[in-house]
Amino acid sequence: MGTWLSDNFATLLVVLGIVLLAIEVIVLGFAVFILFFIGLACIVTGMLIGVGAIPDTLTFAFGSVAVFSAAFTFALWKPFKNMQNKGISKEVKGDFIGHSFVLDNNVSPTQFSTHRMSGVNWKVKSKQSIDAGTMVEVVKIEVGELTVVPKS
Repeated sequence: MGTWLSDNFATLLVVLGIVLLAIEVIVLGFAVFILFFIGLACIVTGMLIGVGAIPDTLTFAFGSVAVFSAAFTFALWKPFKNMQNKGISKEVKGDFIGHSFVLDNNVSPTQFSTHRMSGVNWKVKSKQSIDAGTMVEVVKIEVGELTVVPKS
């Protein structure tokens, strides 16, 4: 078993790298990046060991994976983070748009209220001042927030 491992060490590193890349992309949805960088480092290290550029010892392999992981992280973190943050912003269009209710408290651009709907306490906000007791209509929904206007 020991000779098989040493004879196939470079191949095992490449396979480990591919498995780590697959876990990062498929399972984690490319959200963490760390497994991606370690996977790339394993692949590069395995290829370098395979061509004889570095010795095929555990010490050199671990050191090489650590150095390449750090280098890939340093070089690729910002571009990957920017790519991840370029998600398409879509407004939620749900059944609550157009829903009407009477405000329990005053609402303004600086003052918020709450409204219980579908078992959830929603934060109610508005771009204009609206007095309590006014019938309002939901015009926008964000996570946990309803934006309302007076119903005409």
